[in-house]
Amino acid sequence: MEALRVRALAEALRKAVGSVFVGSSRVLDLLLVAVLGEGHLLLEDVPGLGKTTLARALAQALGCRFQRLQCTPDLLPTDITGVSIYQPSEGRFEFKPGPVFAEILLVDEINRATPRTQAALLEAMQERQVTVDGVTYPLPRPFLVLATQNPVELEGTFPLPEAQLDRFMLRLSVGYPEEEGERTILRRFRGDDPLARLGPVTSAGEILELARACREVQVHPDVEGYALGLARATRERPEVELGASPRAVLALVRGAQVLAALNGRGYVLPDDVKALAVPTLAHRLLLTSGARVRRWTGTRVVEAVVAETPVPVEGVFSHPVPGGTG
Repeated sequence: MEALRVRALAEALRKAVGSVFVGSSRVLDLLLVAVLGEGHLLLEDVPGLGKTTLARALAQALGCRFQRLQCTPDLLPTDITGVSIYQPSEGRFEFKPGPVFAEILLVDEINRATPRTQAALLEAMQERQVTVDGVTYPLPRPFLVLATQNPVELEGTFPLPEAQLDRFMLRLSVGYPEEEGERTILRRFRGDDPLARLGPVTSAGEILELARACREVQVHPDVEGYALGLARATRERPEVELGASPRAVLALVRGAQVLAALNGRGYVLPDDVKALAVPTLAHRLLLTSGARVRRWTGTRVVEAVVAETPVPVEGVFSHPVPGGTG
């Protein structure tokens, strides 16, 4: 059963990444959801919590190429995608690929890049390709953009537009570790860097194979309707000016399929959808100015929607249903 292979891989990756990164197991699970769901992840948190370490550990455990891009206001789109350089000896232009040509791309402090530079990532994130000087170049697979931004320090930043936020499958925060976890960090990094000892536990080919298997996880029509109901309810809230898009619903269902497979199941439960509702939908909502004044957030809206939306009765989701997804 492919779901059991996914669960076994998840356990190996948790162990490998956990030997370097100290933090919540939920963070690792959501990271795996983004990888196997072929989506992208936005890490919104203050500096110094190990976001770069997490990205590097993931890339090494996956056996994938890793590139880190530090965003600044003077960063150009070609600094991301690459540039064509004229070679006089050959009498032609030669394309020099940028850091986007990696399987794991860490875009650090993405909101410090200008809108023009941020837009250079849109085609890459959605279509897995970049176009330079009229020529289209495919990106490697898998391809994961792991972007970070500091929600506290706003001076000299350019907020991500809704179209860009909608390209991120998930948004999450790493958060501060518990006291014992912080003690572990002090001891683990006191000597040699544990990243130097971390080897791959899988390969890019196997990741793609298991990502395809996750899309075969069964989604009962009632569970599908539950996901649709959550997304549509966000559009009807008085606090929301722009609700969750159809792309958000697709991300929610695909993420729930991966989460089910991570737990060794070949079918999605309503709890899988519920667990991913906030990290999948909250960052895509545009609230009204009045709601923001009253201290509403996307997270609070989605939590309210989840609390108010009826959950399908469990017990029938483990059996194939004609016309169901999977």
